[in-house]
Amino acid sequence: MKLPILSAKEIIKALKKDGFGVLRQKGSHISLYKNSDDKSYLVVIPDKKKVKKGTLLSILKQAGMSREEFFELVKK
Repeated sequence: MKLPILSAKEIIKALKKDGFGVLRQKGSHISLYKNSDDKSYLVVIPDKKKVKKGTLLSILKQAGMSREEFFELVKK
């Protein structure tokens, strides 16, 4: 499955649907946080209009998500 080029706002919107909340913004980076039963997740997203594919893969890894899970959130 090919990764789309998304903006930081689109990525944040999708992650909020999964329970992430904005923790803080420092400069051009936005930190999102999520507590689950067994683990805590901290995701840092650069505030850009086009987030590179490698950066998006890193964000998904930080969030503990597969591509498919993320695409479902983006589609909603």
